[in-house]
Amino acid sequence: MISFAPTEEQQMIVDSVKDFAREQLRPMFQEADERGELPPDVIQTGWGLGLVPANIPEQYGGFAAEHSAVTGALWAEELAWGDLATAMYVTSPMSVALPILLGGTEQQKQEYLPRFCGDEFIPATAALIEPTLLYDPVDLRTTATKDGDVYLLNGVKAYVPLAADAAMMLVWAKEGDTTQGFLVDLGAAGITIGEREKSMGMKALPMYKVTLNDVHVSPQCKLGGPEGCDFPRILNYSRVALAAMAVGVGKAAYEYAVEYAKERETFGQPIGTRQAIAFMLAEMCTDIDAARLLVWEAAWRLDQGMDATREARLAKTFTDEMALMCGDRAVQILGGSGYIRDVPVELWLRNARSFAVLDGLGMV
Repeated sequence: MISFAPTEEQQMIVDSVKDFAREQLRPMFQEADERGELPPDVIQTGWGLGLVPANIPEQYGGFAAEHSAVTGALWAEELAWGDLATAMYVTSPMSVALPILLGGTEQQKQEYLPRFCGDEFIPATAALIEPTLLYDPVDLRTTATKDGDVYLLNGVKAYVPLAADAAMMLVWAKEGDTTQGFLVDLGAAGITIGEREKSMGMKALPMYKVTLNDVHVSPQCKLGGPEGCDFPRILNYSRVALAAMAVGVGKAAYEYAVEYAKERETFGQPIGTRQAIAFMLAEMCTDIDAARLLVWEAAWRLDQGMDATREARLAKTFTDEMALMCGDRAVQILGGSGYIRDVPVELWLRNARSFAVLDGLGMV
């Protein structure tokens, strides 16, 4: 019989993240969204949970026996339940560290991975998304062209988290017929960081447009060396992470709507007893549970070393729609109150909309 019970170690990690989300994130996430910035002490506390070092083996400075996508999916859901912007901020370095762990050369692992195992938060980010019609992560407009003994990177990236402050960036570009990664120092000539994106959701997460104009990159900085990396496999990890976070956002909206429906009365009865409201809540609950199982299946296949492309894509597609539906239904259930920014359901609806455009950002 299949068991869905987490191991004792997994439960400890989930409990610590849940406590952080409840005690640190929930009291401040609406104010942070209004201000457009996250408190530095909250980011440092989130980093202190050790979620990134916990995925890096001991030989590279971390404390993981092995990387587990299932474990990552469990805590990513709880972190996004607390606040999606914080979840994306704290895990942004993982979008560099995990591809190095999965597809980097031994030299790259030894050089870069220990940087992510210190006590202080290290701002690092990945640049994949492009501001173009028909954007396709496996057919990018950004190019990497070999010019003598260097690569030249040219293109424009959008929604790059922490780009203004990041120490390093993993740039995904098209080399020949494949998407490959290049580790870039953000102080390199030819990189222009644009103004901060004015996004609909996750306003507390700083994201930027980045322009690359003949940026010189050493061949030693190509992820995986001369042979490159398996980008579709790495993309699957991102999709599983984002899907898990979408479950967390959907769950947050559902739980708030349930409590409201129990307390709000019309004609002497809680509105949750009305069939229209009860049906919406039932559909939200059903889709959240279904989405979570899709995420777990895809993560399990990744941990088993199996091809999870189909499962990761299904999980991502379903959770994108589920989170948006839950956010919208929560706003409907609260009526006029749901449209006011003092109540968090409108924030969850705005954040849920982002999952359709954030392909490649999250990693666990």
